[in-house]
Amino acid sequence: MTSDIAIITEDLGKRYLLGETVDLARNFRETLMTLPRLFARRAERALRRGKTDGAKGTGSRKELWALRGINLELTRGEAVGIIGRNGSGKSTLLKILSRITSPTTGRAEIHGRVGSLLEVGTGMHLELTGRENVFLNGAILGMRRVEIQRKFDEIVEFAEISRFIDTPVKRYSSGMRVRLAFAVAAHLEPEILMIDEVLSVGDAAFRKKCLGKMENVTRLGRTVLFVSHNMEAVSTLCDSAILLEGWKITARGEAAEIVQQYLSQIQQTGINSDISPQMHRTYPPDLEVFRLELRNERDEKIDKVQLGGRFSFQLHYKVNEQGRYRIALVVRTQQGVILARTHSTDALEKIGAEAGASYTLTVRLQNLFATGKYTLQLVVSAGNRLVDLVDELQFEVIPSVDSKGMFTPNRGLVNWVGEWNEEKQ
Repeated sequence: MTSDIAIITEDLGKRYLLGETVDLARNFRETLMTLPRLFARRAERALRRGKTDGAKGTGSRKELWALRGINLELTRGEAVGIIGRNGSGKSTLLKILSRITSPTTGRAEIHGRVGSLLEVGTGMHLELTGRENVFLNGAILGMRRVEIQRKFDEIVEFAEISRFIDTPVKRYSSGMRVRLAFAVAAHLEPEILMIDEVLSVGDAAFRKKCLGKMENVTRLGRTVLFVSHNMEAVSTLCDSAILLEGWKITARGEAAEIVQQYLSQIQQTGINSDISPQMHRTYPPDLEVFRLELRNERDEKIDKVQLGGRFSFQLHYKVNEQGRYRIALVVRTQQGVILARTHSTDALEKIGAEAGASYTLTVRLQNLFATGKYTLQLVVSAGNRLVDLVDELQFEVIPSVDSKGMFTPNRGLVNWVGEWNEEKQ
């Protein structure tokens, strides 16, 4: 084993038996009261299996594999993003590597001191004060008391809880707990830092500060495992990324490349309310879109829209087979975030009334998006059947020369312009 290896896993897997859990978050008395019922259920199932299954063993039990066959080798100083859909096993992997839970199959070797932030208030003792929890967490990470004292003021300042540092953590809000937990994990210099999608609990300013701190940690050569649905943060902070699909690794490579692959999968499989996994395309499409354009108020084809200006999406299509079709237009950011969606059924009872005929459909809108680049996805469906999927139109929103300061580039993803009225009483 070379000294450059920080984490290595071999055939790592985690299996859960559904319906056979004890909630360890409850107190000791509640857990003891639960155990007899748990044992009784297991005995009843064993007798039932003996009567019906014979030698089938555990075949009748419901099993859920959260991870299976995970083989990884991470070097020291590597910043790795772990991405994937909900339920793909991202958090389970970090819990195994943090030694919070043990694997069902395989093994994991960790070379270095680990700091983890997997849930709000991870490692916090609710009855202890913030000050006591800083020293407790530092001791758990293997830090000497003098090291913790040296970093203490910096931790408290970063967490922004100096007024409440001697207050029991049980009285903290969820945001205060996550601020303190992150500050401890990031400042006590662990050799390996593991962070789950917990920063979403904090406010926007604190999230920005946390991302800046994580960037500093990666520059210092420490190993970072970062689970997040924020694709921009993964692309910025991580050198490489791992894509989990189901319970296994389906791709690994440079962060930007894997993020783009993941976003393409989202767009192709349609992880939104317009497409279901049961939908299948027909070839040739019953309703075939052969041109999708962006036009201004003068009906000129454009690829840039001014802030606050009016524009239209224009669809040219042919109906090959008569039916009741539904068209959805979905606008996404470059990171795959859905900003807006509009459907043909909002205004039209049906489209494509005559088979063999060609149509032009125009959707007129006022631009409320901030400056930046966007992608338009077009989904054509009939009932629960995907007819066609077009995801090729990209456009850019540029500052308006006529806005006179009404719109600015830095007002969020959407320019929310209200109608203001003042009356003197």
